[in-house]
Parts: sequence; structure tokens; C-alpha cells
Amino acid sequence: MKLTKVLMAIAVIATISFVSCKPKDADIKAKIEAALKADPMMAGTTVEVKDGVATITGECKDDACKASCEKAVAGIKGVKSVVNNCSVKPVEVVPSPASTTVSSLAADVQQKVKDGLKDIKGITSITFSDKGAVLVGEVSKADNMKIKQILAAAKVVFDAASKLTVK
Repeated sequence: MKLTKVLMAIAVIATISFVSCKPKDADIKAKIEAALKADPMMAGTTVEVKDGVATITGECKDDACKASCEKAVAGIKGVKSVVNNCSVKPVEVVPSPASTTVSSLAADVQQKVKDGLKDIKGITSITFSDKGAVLVGEVSKADNMKIKQILAAAKVVFDAASKLTVK
């Protein structure tokens, strides 16, 4: 009888000690917040922890920052999984100021180029300088090829001031 009580007491103590050794959500959250605040790139993020599942929210400057946040949180002891709800800050497109230089291209050539480029998505600005066409925007590889063909047909070159990105 005494042996049964002793074994039962040991079982209860062992169970309580194993359960109490598991990291608590509040402790995990505190460790994650400390890790996020340590890196200035991750300063705009917040975290919630429930049953070991960490949910990150906030705004990151790019996809690399978002992935870095997730990796940092996943490395914290006690985190079972990570839900990354961070959003990536959209890239601001700054329109170029109107060109103040006078173009040596004839008006009909300029109009021909503008007409050819009007249907291409992603071009935000078309201006002309004394060196050629100044294009601003973000276009696909296929559209970039179309742009080059249109400019070649009109015998117009890209101006070095162009800010056209190919994605």
C-alpha cells in the first residue's frame, strides 16, 4: 500500500515537472520580440504566440526582410510553427520630371514613337531629349523587345537618362 502511494506520488511529480518545463507562450513571445527588435530591418513587425504557433504581422521593406523575420522567429526555442502575415512595402514609382531639354526629333517621329508605345503596360513616362527617348517604368522582357523594335523602326535611341526596368 505504501509502495503504491509512493509510486503514485512520483508519477504525479514527474508529470507536473514535465508539463512545467515546456516554454510558455508569454516567454516565447518575449524572446521573439527581443530578436525582432535587435535587427533594425525587423523593427516594424509584431508577434502573437498561441500554443507555440508564432504569428508575425507588420511591414517589411522587401521579400528578403520578410524571409529573414520568419527564419529568426523559427529559430526561437519553443516555436512550433510560424505564420508570416508580414506585408512587403510597395515600391514607390517616382515620375520623372518633364524634360526641359529641347528634342531634335521631329514632332511626327515623336508621335510615331508615342503611338507605338501607348499599348505597352508598365511605361509610366515617355519624354524626348536631344539624345533620344527617355522612358520610365517597369516592363516585361517581351515588352522590352517590342520597345526596342519600335524605337529602331523610328530610328530613335534610348537616352541614358531612361529608368526602364525589365522584370
